[in-house]
Amino acid sequence: MPVPSVVSLNPAGAHHQLQIARPATGLTLQGRVQIPGDKSISHRALMLGALAEGETTIQGLLLGEDPRSTAACFRAMGAEISELNTELVRVQGIGLGQLKEPIAVLDAGNSGTTLRLMLGILAAHSERFFCVTGDSSLRSRPMSRVVDPLRQMGAEIWGRKGASLAPLAVQGQRLRPIHYTSPIASAQVKSCILLAGLLTEGPTTVTEPALSRDHSERMLRAFGANLTVDPETNSVTIQGPARLQGQPVIVPGDISSAAFWLVAGAIVPGSDLVIENVGVNPTRTGILEALEMMGADITQENPRTVAGEPVADLRVRYAGGLNQPPLQACHIGGDLIPRLIDEIPILAVAATFARGTTTIRDAAELRVKESDRIAVMATQLNRMGAQVTEHPDGLDIAGETPLSGSEVDSHTDHRIAMSLAIAALNASGTTAIHRAEAAAISYPNFVPTLEKICQSV
Repeated sequence: MPVPSVVSLNPAGAHHQLQIARPATGLTLQGRVQIPGDKSISHRALMLGALAEGETTIQGLLLGEDPRSTAACFRAMGAEISELNTELVRVQGIGLGQLKEPIAVLDAGNSGTTLRLMLGILAAHSERFFCVTGDSSLRSRPMSRVVDPLRQMGAEIWGRKGASLAPLAVQGQRLRPIHYTSPIASAQVKSCILLAGLLTEGPTTVTEPALSRDHSERMLRAFGANLTVDPETNSVTIQGPARLQGQPVIVPGDISSAAFWLVAGAIVPGSDLVIENVGVNPTRTGILEALEMMGADITQENPRTVAGEPVADLRVRYAGGLNQPPLQACHIGGDLIPRLIDEIPILAVAATFARGTTTIRDAAELRVKESDRIAVMATQLNRMGAQVTEHPDGLDIAGETPLSGSEVDSHTDHRIAMSLAIAALNASGTTAIHRAEAAAISYPNFVPTLEKICQSV
């Protein structure tokens, strides 16, 4: 039977406190879960729809705050975007190179994807001036990783600390094509340069040290761009100038949102969950590989292709037994990191319930996300009784450490808020998560979903 009292959300002024009180008799997780649309694909559908000629329709759009920021920015530059909803969004594109100079500062909110990808587009719109900013968190996140290659293409960009921090001012230019060898595997860097290349005469190439997610490549092709991929060298080339045509887009469920339920089902005894309509693009399935290494019982059901993206339903069942933990420790690093970078906070939670010490390395990128996710996950899990050691580029997590309810804080980071909520399901007593409203950034329906699947033992 449902136990709604396990989960309660208490608004306290501008901030919310999420309270999770695990019953002394224990709980289990049962049912089918529908997750929000993929955030990465939602952003790109709105952007390319605005730049295309004709109408783009989007089904399954994520209704989080980040895509709303993207839509607001492109509306301010002349694109017609209908009211955002999950059923059907219509975008009337205005064509490549036709964005209007906005009369006000463009606000990307908390969305690094909005700001970084948009910079590539703005820089290539000659004879137009743009100013872009974001919230306090975004204004502290590094932008030089996209500003530097754009300047190599001839972009004129100014901002704080040598244009490494927003607010940023952009004077659009006719850019020149380059071959950029990125020091990091980053879909945001790659996408920014490819989007700049749409309006640039000739071939623009990005080479990465490892393969990053390829949503931009798939969608650019679907919209009509001339794009080639060399998997042997992790290189992508776009031939500009391009011409994009509006397309129907169906957004699959976001695997980074599914990750919370995958870990929850793997660590909470007796659980059996089916997460529906999950995008399983191979550049995004690092979370499945990591959990498989740890021994989680996860199966893909009803595999299919939707609008060029592979999709499946994911079933997760608790695999532990009497005196047997459900998971085993493993090492997570190297080329796997770019394919699960967003999921490392929830993997840290999984590791606290695994036998042995899990090591996470090569993830220094986490320090410049919505929060310093390495430091925050270490401090907050340790508050609950975990044994987590921080390293410059990762974590050591000693498993089988019993967790106790405590007061913890999201640091206004959506993935931290949700990760701590999942940890609380297996912690004795009551956990209070402060500033839990951050979850709405990518998963507005997280708390009601959590309430729905909690069952008494």
